[in-house]
Amino acid sequence: MFNHFLIFGDEPMLFHCGLRRMFPLVSEAVDRIIPIQKLRWLGFGHFEADECGSMNEWLAASHHAEVMHDAVGCRVSVGDMADRPPRVLADRETVDLGGKRGRYIDTPHVPHGWDAGVVFEETTGTLLCGDLFTRLGGGPPLTGSDIVGPAMEAEDFFALTSLGPTTGPNIRS
Repeated sequence: MFNHFLIFGDEPMLFHCGLRRMFPLVSEAVDRIIPIQKLRWLGFGHFEADECGSMNEWLAASHHAEVMHDAVGCRVSVGDMADRPPRVLADRETVDLGGKRGRYIDTPHVPHGWDAGVVFEETTGTLLCGDLFTRLGGGPPLTGSDIVGPAMEAEDFFALTSLGPTTGPNIRS
């Protein structure tokens, strides 16, 4: 299961572009909610095909859309792979989405990738993160139950989190 999050605002943001081959399915779903041409921002947790494989398809579909990501990710991957230059975000920088506010927070190597980060939507208190709290199998779209236990099971199975001296402080922040 792959998740994609659309943040409504005057400048809507899609968090997780998805795999390139998923673009027709995901874009059809987004287009039922807002016209794709109104999409302004594309973001993701780190540079990996399931999170940004279709970013160029999104950029082609919405001519004023921009990818936004951290400095490391933009210098190493996004700047080279994206068809248009990305917006480089500083740690804790806030992007005004027009009625919503996305704060980018660097979380290097949490869960993995030196370009990892999360977006905290400040007006709703929603944390958008890639591969953090991964679980095996399908799950409900919303839950009030334990997410840590299933994530620990997935971690035992995949060993996807980079463990190092900054892992704990990044998670706590």
